[in-house]
Amino acid sequence: MDKLTFGAMGAFALCVLITLGPVRPALAGPLEDGIAEIQREWAEIRYQRPAAERERLFENLAAKAHRLSEAQPRRSEPLVWEGIVVSSLAGEKGGLSGLGLVKKARTLYEDAIRIDGNVLDGSAYNSLGVLYFKVPGWPVGFGDKTKARELLQKALAINPTGIDTNYFYGEYLLETGQRADAVPYLERALAAPARPGRQVADDGRRAEARQLLERARAG
Repeated sequence: MDKLTFGAMGAFALCVLITLGPVRPALAGPLEDGIAEIQREWAEIRYQRPAAERERLFENLAAKAHRLSEAQPRRSEPLVWEGIVVSSLAGEKGGLSGLGLVKKARTLYEDAIRIDGNVLDGSAYNSLGVLYFKVPGWPVGFGDKTKARELLQKALAINPTGIDTNYFYGEYLLETGQRADAVPYLERALAAPARPGRQVADDGRRAEARQLLERARAG
């Protein structure tokens, strides 16, 4: 996942990340339950459902995530998760519709950071960094690899042992021609501790990390 490609007409397909760690016990009641349910459904759709079904399923999940963020306007966690789902929906739609959705996801991440940028182990910074890395630059999109690096490094500083922070920084280094530098980050992603209740997502991410690590070592 997590690749952005452009055709001759500027269409794109974006398969976005999930960068969140386990829901903290401090998120009590409806918020905790709601986020846990969205996490579980996202992983099932992304890694276990046929590609032909994903757009419809992510549309439904995006509506559910929006209801949760509306119900908890002072919390950043549901905003980050709504951004994750909206970004994933963008990947399934592609084209101009997809570009509009990634712009919406950017706003959601920025809103989350304004409330609490450190929430969920820096996931808002990591998710936003991936968008800046993968979305094309001006005049088509808002991509900016320098800004992407700053955001990804900020997320790594918050969560240096996380599977997703290391995976996406490793991918960034690999895709920007820094193969040798990418290797230790991808190795750390594979060695990252399991996240309770996140086996499907962890298994999927490790499979992706192994593929990237093979590419990095082959270079």
